[in-house]
Amino acid sequence: MPVEHSEVVKTHPVYCLHGDFIDFDSVQEVPDSHKWPHVVDYPSDQDLHDVESVPIIDLMDPNAANLVGNACQTWGVFQVTNHGIPIHLLENLDSEGRRLFQLPTQQKLKAAHRPCISGGYGRARSRVCSKQMWSERFTIVGSPIEQARQLWPEEYKTFCDVIEEYEKEMKKLSKMLMWIMLGTLGIAEDDMCSAGPESKSECPCNILQLNSFPPCPDPKLVMGLAAHTDISLLTVHYQTNTSGLQVIRDGGRWVTVQPKSGALVINVGDLLQIISNGRFRSIFQRAVVHQTRHRLSFAYLYGPPSNIQTSALTKLIDQKRPPLYHPETWTKFRKVNYKRSNQALTTFQLAESQNESTDMNDKKRMKVGR
Repeated sequence: MPVEHSEVVKTHPVYCLHGDFIDFDSVQEVPDSHKWPHVVDYPSDQDLHDVESVPIIDLMDPNAANLVGNACQTWGVFQVTNHGIPIHLLENLDSEGRRLFQLPTQQKLKAAHRPCISGGYGRARSRVCSKQMWSERFTIVGSPIEQARQLWPEEYKTFCDVIEEYEKEMKKLSKMLMWIMLGTLGIAEDDMCSAGPESKSECPCNILQLNSFPPCPDPKLVMGLAAHTDISLLTVHYQTNTSGLQVIRDGGRWVTVQPKSGALVINVGDLLQIISNGRFRSIFQRAVVHQTRHRLSFAYLYGPPSNIQTSALTKLIDQKRPPLYHPETWTKFRKVNYKRSNQALTTFQLAESQNESTDMNDKKRMKVGR
């Protein structure tokens, strides 16, 4: 694995607080370490009627490309059906994810994320309020064998086979979706260069995150995953039948992405906002939890080669649309985003581009990117 590939994850670690892990299965009340302070928030659509629904697009629809482009510009997120990923693979992924997270905590800690390695098991906390989130995460970069052997010394092969097959299918799907998205902006393969999502000399950098959101005694006191945007070109989510993923709409209203059997959720990431020169918008998302139901989700973050500079595509720049962001590598972008708590897009925004057309999303970013 290239050094730069490893650095992408090391600079944005999952916090592993040894000795401070609560047992989600036996806790009777929410401890102070997981009680989030009362901050300015937005109403959930659970309390509203007649809410909008995230677009669901059949990729076999003759008009699918136009629907995808419109969703990228108006929502930043959509669901896809007829995507070509076998249902049995999604079911196997769900089964292996449950097998992993059902392990005793001390067993999972044997594969804990550490500064010297990429990926592994961990739990996240907010850098702003120092509160932990009501979730667990297992991050995979490259081959899962090393960490899987720590979890199941004798029975790791099935897990690795499923993960590797899923990553292979996700890479193909992500690449196809990228070309559909860029094609709606008039971008062809000949228009791509090293500033774009891929380089002919290097492979894209991809990360798979397995997320577990256990039942919580009082879900209103906790956060499964705090509001954030993804530091990727695009992210493919497979969420099981339990809802919990929410995205923010104009006006600051949270909308739940209702699970649809066999569908995948696709969202625009920060880097796609950059290379599209602001035409596509990365979407704020968060995860809420339930009192009785356990939820799993699987997020595949599709990114460029980690040492290739990402910038607006030349064809999308003219006198009326000057470049909005400084060119930067994915590794540097993640470092800044980690240090500045989800403020990398604002940090790399060119001063002359800070006008009303680009300021709206950044204002939201400052409010909810905590």
